[in-house]
Amino acid sequence: MSTHSKDKIAVLDFGGQYAHLIASRVRRLGTYSEIRSPDDLTADELSSKYSGLILSGGPASVYGEGAPRSRPELLEVGLPVLGICYGHQLMMLQRGGEVRNAGGQEFGPAQLEVISATGLLSGENGVRGTVWMSHGDEVVALPAGFEPLARTADCAYAAVADLERRHFGLQFHPEVRHTERGDHYLRNFLRICGVENTWDLGDFLQDEIEKIRKQVVDRKVFFLVSGGVDSTVAFALLAKALPPDHLKGLFVDTGFMRLEEGVQVRAALREVGVELEIADASDRYFSALRGVYEPEEKRRIIGELFVRVQADFVKDMGLDPDEWYLGQGTIYPDTIESGATKHSHRIKTHHNRVPAIEELLARGRVVEPLRELYKDEVRRLGSLLGLPEALVMRHPFPGPGLAVRCLCAGGEPEFSPEEHALQQKLASGKIPELESVRPHAMTATLLPLHSVGVQGDQRSYARSCALIGKAGDWPDWATLKEIGRRLPNRYRLLNRVLLCSGAKERELPERLEARFPVDLNRERIERLRVADRIVHDFQVETGLYDAIWQFPTVLVPVGLPGSMGEAIILRPIISSDAMTAAAFEMSFGQIQGLTARLLKLDGIDLVFYDLTSKPPGTIEWE
Repeated sequence: MSTHSKDKIAVLDFGGQYAHLIASRVRRLGTYSEIRSPDDLTADELSSKYSGLILSGGPASVYGEGAPRSRPELLEVGLPVLGICYGHQLMMLQRGGEVRNAGGQEFGPAQLEVISATGLLSGENGVRGTVWMSHGDEVVALPAGFEPLARTADCAYAAVADLERRHFGLQFHPEVRHTERGDHYLRNFLRICGVENTWDLGDFLQDEIEKIRKQVVDRKVFFLVSGGVDSTVAFALLAKALPPDHLKGLFVDTGFMRLEEGVQVRAALREVGVELEIADASDRYFSALRGVYEPEEKRRIIGELFVRVQADFVKDMGLDPDEWYLGQGTIYPDTIESGATKHSHRIKTHHNRVPAIEELLARGRVVEPLRELYKDEVRRLGSLLGLPEALVMRHPFPGPGLAVRCLCAGGEPEFSPEEHALQQKLASGKIPELESVRPHAMTATLLPLHSVGVQGDQRSYARSCALIGKAGDWPDWATLKEIGRRLPNRYRLLNRVLLCSGAKERELPERLEARFPVDLNRERIERLRVADRIVHDFQVETGLYDAIWQFPTVLVPVGLPGSMGEAIILRPIISSDAMTAAAFEMSFGQIQGLTARLLKLDGIDLVFYDLTSKPPGTIEWE
């Protein structure tokens, strides 16, 4: 199908973390989609160019001052419309319904009860599946013509429809993988629009090759390969689109890579006939990051040094900078989480979205062949390009490498009065959300550090709550994950819940101490690199590697009193696109076995297991 055909869906981007994921999921289901701004799509354009409309989620409240709006007349065109989360609330408001603050927040999984198996829920008789929520407002009165199709325990209008107009609203997110029947609901919508199976990823590959050639023309592309799946696939795609003498790839060892990273990536690319050079720039990175503690500052320095290193290598290689563009493996989550859309909130700054890169982008000097794809699509594209499965299916790895998995601290952590009050409440054991752990004699405490999260489509920088108890004598997984869901929903000061899986020399640490000042240095990175390899080898030995989508191993400056050691946080998750994730349910015996290996390392006092979904916690800790 040509992308100029009317057989496509318009997705209005209200700034939500999931706006582009909706478009990606629609394409994956076989229909081309385009992201549009709600400010400029007109009714005439909608009716002439598209076969359906989806209103995305977003971080604002529909009744809030300055909340983004689309033209109400878009609902009068006669095309099928699907509103999701914020889009659902906006459509209800524009059609005459009522939206209010829910009086609480709902993040993560909920059980959907189908009331009427029709429209989007056709074929769902008797279904009670899991759906993914992320909202603080809700619809409390439906417009004329709408009827409820499904509800959850906390949301009366989880799915609604005006069947005559073919208008549908969902409070949950069908586009995320953790909504069990999400693809079914979206496929039903595409069927209602009459655009099923009209596009595939092979079409994207051919279109992107033409776009690359049109952008580059007779110039050339210099590409710094990071070692991750994204950059490797992007480099292979550029190699397919450009003549060999128009593309030069360089793997720069920043000092933050996994063991033997460069050797493995070079071998994989050589299999598809692409050569890669390797250079060591670790001294420059460690020097630039000495005494730097703040996460965003770390990312900014790494991103800007990335540009300078690229420029220096171009000069050293005798390449004319006016003739060479910069290539990057940027994918959709990178730009979305950096706040690139008009109404979006910044979750974290990605190394390829710092000001120096933005300036090059504005000048048209950056080539990003994967900018419209999500991780699952990147993997499939890598297979289409002939890359080996071992590389295509390897776990994702952040562009800044282990630097963002090695947390730093410049001084003693300060607890706000609200955090002190929450700490006392946790210590008292009188929190209803922790009722289920009392039979296991577990205590709860706040970690003396913050981590990044995403709550209500907005960035959070909040505390983590650690559950501490006798190793192995823990509540079952269902209970642990429910605690991980309920605590951040109830307490905005929290965005993660952890399980202490082991401590060196003592079973139950009475308290935790912050380490400071600690920055990025070779000793800490090497300790983390060894721990990362231990985790990798354990997954391979136990057959878990293919079951886990990503397994960040994080070093944090927290330890036992009287020691100089730190803590390792295990963050295994299941996902397909990086936009949402759930904690992987490793058996307790496996957790204890892996923990025992890590506690043998010098300088490691404690091991924690991250129980948190995304949202409210991001996959990475920084």
